[in-house]
Amino acid sequence: MGDVNESVVKRKLAIPNWRNLSKDKVLKFAAAMPEMATELRLELIEQFPAFKDLSKADIDAVTEAHKSTLAANENSQNHFYRASQDQRDALQADLSRDDLSWAQREALHDRLDRNVGRVSEKDSENKQFLGAGMKLVVAAGAVALWASVVFVGGKIAGAGEDRSEESQ
Repeated sequence: MGDVNESVVKRKLAIPNWRNLSKDKVLKFAAAMPEMATELRLELIEQFPAFKDLSKADIDAVTEAHKSTLAANENSQNHFYRASQDQRDALQADLSRDDLSWAQREALHDRLDRNVGRVSEKDSENKQFLGAGMKLVVAAGAVALWASVVFVGGKIAGAGEDRSEESQ
């Protein structure tokens, strides 16, 4: 790609101008940078639309989606816990009756125990869900950071090549 010009790069990325450089094409652009001539690389970097803003927008979008998912999860959890508590209250009321046989009391205790077990399982499941969601947010941040490093690294590498060419 050393002999190419800006229009060839835009054509390879299938964009009419740099403002149309979408998130999915940023990585393709970054991967192609080492193959470009230094002058072209620096020229393109100068035209690149606010890279920091693009990365921040990506992180903000993931964060908002995560917040929305957390809110829906909390609503679902609360509904489950309320229903479980209602069942425990009903079982407690049944256990307080004096006319129950030992077998009936034992059956009610078993049902109460299963209810508590389901609540415990739901709590563990929720912690796993929250952990996975947090990993997603961290991964999105890492990708944005990596893309920033690639972008800045290309800029620094280009500037370093210019200095070495000037010293020769």
